[in-house]
Amino acid sequence: MTVTATSVDQSDQLRPPSAATARGRRLLRLVPAAASALCGLLLYVSFPPRPLWWLALPAFAGFAWVLRDRTWKAALGLGYLFGLGFLLPLLVWTGVEVGPGPWLALVAIEAVFVALVGLGVAAVSKLPAWPVWAAAVWIAGEAVRARVPFRGFPWGKIAFGQADGVFLPLAAVGGTPVLGFAVVLCGFGLYEAGRLIAERRRTQTLRRAAAAAALLSIAIPVAGAVAARPLVSDRAQDGTATVAVIQGNVPRSGLEFNAQRRAVLDYHARETLKLAADVKAGKAPKPDYVLWPENSSDIDPFANTDAAAVIDGAAKAIGAPISVGGVVEKDGKLLNEQILWDPVKGPTQTYDKRQVQPFGEFLPLRSLIGMINKNWTSMVRQDFSRGSKPGVFDIDGAKVGFATCYEAAFDWAVRDTVTHGAEMISVPSNNATFDRSEMTYQQLAMSRIRAVEHSRTVTVPVTSGVSAVIMPDGKITQKTGMFVPAYLVQKVPLRTSETPATRMGILPEIALVLVAAGGLGWAIGSGLRGRRRTDGA
Repeated sequence: MTVTATSVDQSDQLRPPSAATARGRRLLRLVPAAASALCGLLLYVSFPPRPLWWLALPAFAGFAWVLRDRTWKAALGLGYLFGLGFLLPLLVWTGVEVGPGPWLALVAIEAVFVALVGLGVAAVSKLPAWPVWAAAVWIAGEAVRARVPFRGFPWGKIAFGQADGVFLPLAAVGGTPVLGFAVVLCGFGLYEAGRLIAERRRTQTLRRAAAAAALLSIAIPVAGAVAARPLVSDRAQDGTATVAVIQGNVPRSGLEFNAQRRAVLDYHARETLKLAADVKAGKAPKPDYVLWPENSSDIDPFANTDAAAVIDGAAKAIGAPISVGGVVEKDGKLLNEQILWDPVKGPTQTYDKRQVQPFGEFLPLRSLIGMINKNWTSMVRQDFSRGSKPGVFDIDGAKVGFATCYEAAFDWAVRDTVTHGAEMISVPSNNATFDRSEMTYQQLAMSRIRAVEHSRTVTVPVTSGVSAVIMPDGKITQKTGMFVPAYLVQKVPLRTSETPATRMGILPEIALVLVAAGGLGWAIGSGLRGRRRTDGA
């Protein structure tokens, strides 16, 4: 009987697994892939307009879980899925008017950078204090993505999802790289702490050095944010200015708003005249200057006397200079220009947008894209040229810096207005192309980060909304709805001091890129030494 039982047991062991068991194993292999995509989706949910900034922490904790102990091929694939889960919903607004093709192509390209970051995180995950190296690898990926291809696309930086978060004061310490690093480090630290707790329960031992590194990865970002709070202030340092933000609205949303350029100009003039009437009636304070959005006059006022007359009439009615967002042509060049229009002198100062938007204001690979879809090339018939100088207007002694729309996403484009003397910042924008998508809220959050980063009031005049006034501490004090005409008037502080982030500029980012390079070099070297020992054995 015993022999027979043994024979049966052995035969059972030799029998191939059932179809159900094999299917279960295949499904089990899909768990990391599904988890990676879901963690990317969780990261997206942490971004505006939702104030769920803290969801970024479990998103990165989960990302660390799926990447640990993975081969390089698996890490690339899992990183790509994380990127898709994050960027597909985040950037859906890019296809609102042009269809899904450009949106999907953009996400497919940008997710490659996240895949490479996933590979880097997996590589350093065996090093001592690995959350530090891994968080630096993420920031290095953001640094690359902000520069290539086509002069970069920094949308989706982790810092831009933290306008409502406890880590926000760190923007004043080292800008978006330090703020983003702190969030990612804390997320990875949470995973490592959980992993070590589970390991201790299983083995009844605790690796103290690793536990200390995990706890510090959580504690240092939080403590740093608390310590940085004194850097955040909305106290005036060079007096105040009463500023008006005009949102004129557009006849229709989408790309067709350009078809009625005169109507857009008239709408902004009309809202300014309404403000002038309210000032005269004592219902609103008189502004020192007025800020119109980008594309508020797509009719060149230097070439069209009727457009110039409309702007001049509005400036005279309000009795204050108006910064007008115009599309002008000079020496054969098409420029996205801010024009300071004085009620007495007319146009006095200009700023030409320097970081123009690929596929929106200039078309890379024009001939190739024309072969794919001629409609896309017709949307951008002529490329905009780039300006070369920072935009800082001196308006009766108050210095106002300009970062036009897309430029708010680029660290350098905002910082150099402050280093050139800006006491407040304006981000004139045109979001009418993107209808009621989340794009306007994502961009508004960027402006809140910039306010804290440089300790400056930031105004956001938008053609169709959401326009806002943001204090130097990142708080929104006034804002409009979407697709409604409105004006905002407020006395705001003018500030002259520079935060550490302003003074250091790109240095924190360079330092974190070097940390990432050091960690990757260490990981590669350790892997090569381990392989030699194995081969030698």
